[in-house]
Amino acid sequence: MKYIILLGDGMADYPLDELNGKTPLEYARTPNMDKIAKEGTLGLIDTIPDGFSPGSDVAILSVLGFNPQEFYTGRGPLEAANMGVQLGDDDVAFRCNLVTLDGKPHTIMEDFTAGHVTSQESKVIINDINKELGTVSFQFYPGVSYRHLFVWKGG
Repeated sequence: MKYIILLGDGMADYPLDELNGKTPLEYARTPNMDKIAKEGTLGLIDTIPDGFSPGSDVAILSVLGFNPQEFYTGRGPLEAANMGVQLGDDDVAFRCNLVTLDGKPHTIMEDFTAGHVTSQESKVIINDINKELGTVSFQFYPGVSYRHLFVWKGG
């Protein structure tokens, strides 16, 4: 038997006035999703163990049958695996984001996505960061849009 797992991470959204108080999902025409719901098996599960912050990284491990309490070590190793970056037993991987700061005297983060920077733009930035800060032990890897990887070899 074959299975499809449809994980609607972030689909709920918020009601919008311009959609007559409906969420984008409520407003959308979804005949294929409706068919899957009608003919498939539906259920709800709690994918976040006690003590974990609710996030797609933890939830996806749970859905795929991995106990986050045993296997979760952060987003970094997941990003590394996705990017094909091999990690040694002593390496530490960090997911790093490009962000937008306001530049005022008390700097705050204005946008955690750097204005949804393109992958092409961010690759230049991350490669420049790696040229300036990268060493044999510290390497930065460009990813997609604002999401990137920092690996501390032997960390």
